[in-house]
Amino acid sequence: MNVNNNSNDLHGVVPIIPTPFDKNGEIDEEGIRRLVDFAISNGITAGCLPAYASEFYKLAEEEKLQVVRIAVSQSSGRMKVVAQSNHPALNIAIKLAQANVDAGADVISLAVPRMFDLPEDSIYEYLSEFMRSVSETPVLIQDFNPGGSSISVSLIRRLKDENPNFKYLKLEEPLAAQKFEEIINLTQGQVKLFEGWGGLYMMELIPLGIAGIMPGLGVSDILQRVFDLRVNNKNDQAFNLFEKVMPQIFFSLQNMELFHFIEKDLLVARGILQGSSVRKMAYKPDNATLSYIKELNERIVKLSRTL
Repeated sequence: MNVNNNSNDLHGVVPIIPTPFDKNGEIDEEGIRRLVDFAISNGITAGCLPAYASEFYKLAEEEKLQVVRIAVSQSSGRMKVVAQSNHPALNIAIKLAQANVDAGADVISLAVPRMFDLPEDSIYEYLSEFMRSVSETPVLIQDFNPGGSSISVSLIRRLKDENPNFKYLKLEEPLAAQKFEEIINLTQGQVKLFEGWGGLYMMELIPLGIAGIMPGLGVSDILQRVFDLRVNNKNDQAFNLFEKVMPQIFFSLQNMELFHFIEKDLLVARGILQGSSVRKMAYKPDNATLSYIKELNERIVKLSRTL
């Protein structure tokens, strides 16, 4: 395994910090501060927001900047803040990214817009112009493409060669070990790879040399332990722990809105959040599902106490 754990780089578990809301659907600032402190208390060195798992697509542009400012303020240098700056309109994404840099974000993140199928030349133009707009700040590109594969290795090569601040890449797709290996060999560690999708594929990809994973915050301390065990070839221990947390992760990933509900419910169960409100429109579980969620999350709480 060839994982670079340079303290100046993102590495290990970089959880997505959810956006807590009050009962009226307004951002809960104190809730964000508690989430940041929870991450730091578990040895997490970087956190990302507002991403898909932060309900970024339900936030106004000023709210996206607001949650980054709160996280930067609360972390106070104790944890790197990765500021997601998503928008399908390039000029708006650039303005948000530059505002996040001014707010003190350590890394700027951008998800490839996937509302419609676009040729890679269009994606190249969008990503390249975005990275040039924050050329002094490290950038993490995320690609989650429900309709197909993520950006190609040839596009990654082109972006790397032309943009020195292209430092991180988060891909979320199954059966991608060969692609991950190609990218790692191609970039020779210059672009560090992260696995998303809740950490579902981490055990397959850690031996290839990925830099880390980007799961939900509620299980981040458990998955950090799994990651460390796997990196250090303590494979039986890693699998034993991973298998215990996997039912909760697998169930929650069936639907993104279901994930929001389960994640916040878990953080309430762990005593971090006071409420589990999800901004509407939201998934409303039936009674049987609610009962199963409670069972799954109670098992995670018990497991977390054994670490």
